[in-house]
Amino acid sequence: MIDKSKITIRPAKLTELTTLQSFEQEIIRSERPFDDTIRPDPVTYYDLGALIESDEAEVTVAEFEDKIIATGYARIKPGKPEYKYERYAYLGFICVLPEYRGQGIVSMILDSLITWSHAKNLREIKLEVYDGNEVAIKAYEKMGFKKNIVEMRFHSNS
Repeated sequence: MIDKSKITIRPAKLTELTTLQSFEQEIIRSERPFDDTIRPDPVTYYDLGALIESDEAEVTVAEFEDKIIATGYARIKPGKPEYKYERYAYLGFICVLPEYRGQGIVSMILDSLITWSHAKNLREIKLEVYDGNEVAIKAYEKMGFKKNIVEMRFHSNS
């Protein structure tokens, strides 16, 4: 176990883009077993540079001993017309390096992103997680997230 008091949670910097892109690839590798529709490499999910520079997003990192060990982002998205809220915070890019998992670092990242969301007057906060990813689901539920909508899909060969 590491001493969590020595972890710094802070906004990401553009100069860290290469490191952040390696976290993105770690996320893609970890999601492939849950989703056989992810294209073969090279694949990217995010425009991390644009997210870092945006006033409508916050990319956060956890740093320990001058090393980035975890990431996450919050970005503002418009709510659907039928919902009570006009905008909400969408969380994503959540990744902790394997050797630091299970130590509450995800909670530290989420706390920071929730604080940012509240500062932007956003009270609705959402994220997505694959149905079979029980470790992530438990971590999010521990933070107070609740399952909401289950997306279902059908693949047709014809």
